[in-house]
Amino acid sequence: METNLQKVNQQKKNTRRNTRGQEKQLTEKLIQISRVSKVTKGGKKLNFRAIVVLGDEKGKVGVGVAKADDVINAFKKAKTDGKKQMYSIPLTKTLSIPHSTTGRFGASNIILKPGIEGSGVIAGGAVRTVLEIAGIKNVIAKQLGSNNLLNNARATINALESLTTKSEVAKKRNLPIERIH
Repeated sequence: METNLQKVNQQKKNTRRNTRGQEKQLTEKLIQISRVSKVTKGGKKLNFRAIVVLGDEKGKVGVGVAKADDVINAFKKAKTDGKKQMYSIPLTKTLSIPHSTTGRFGASNIILKPGIEGSGVIAGGAVRTVLEIAGIKNVIAKQLGSNNLLNNARATINALESLTTKSEVAKKRNLPIERIH
């Protein structure tokens, strides 16, 4: 006969398997690892900063940033930060965005326009990474202003957050969906 303790341990193992399965659904991509030094009275203290993009390639995406004494811990912390900041994005049938949009963060400006089917992701740097992890396959993007990877990634998230669908606009205006063209 199993004791209560054995049953509890077995349930914990089962829940661990389920959570690991859910983590495998998320795709993660490292954008940048940078060495950061802080000058103190005792000398220089070195840390590492990691920027990670997480997503399920089906319309959810998040950007995480963290610092730690070593690269592995910085990556893990950035991953958990990215999970906390996941956003849902509306996608069209052609895996594009519903309409043109712009995003700003700091000195970075991002312009996103829907692309025709088969055009692919026309973007560069951190913008391309965020769009691919979000599951967007056909889009044209242009980054203006800063070349800072973190600011460009966050500006892209800002642009994707502002996307709306026809049904959301109809609901906001109290109109039936058929009236919107």
